[in-house]
Amino acid sequence: MSGFKEAMSTVNDWLGDVVALGLTLACVALVVQVLFPGSALFASGDIVGNVSNLVNSFTGAGLTGLITLMVFVAIFRR
Repeated sequence: MSGFKEAMSTVNDWLGDVVALGLTLACVALVVQVLFPGSALFASGDIVGNVSNLVNSFTGAGLTGLITLMVFVAIFRR
């Protein structure tokens, strides 16, 4: 049983590292797009537009959106 726990811990650590790398790349792409609008080095999408749409979807839903945002932030901080 301890072998299974170790394997799950390893997978959990690996997935955490992958998510952290993805968030870092998204933040870098956001900063690059803000500093150099129109130049897509490695981010071909509209990162700023996508982030603003995400925020608008949370704030436009009233109390439900606020609760969803709080749950999202609580999970993200974990």
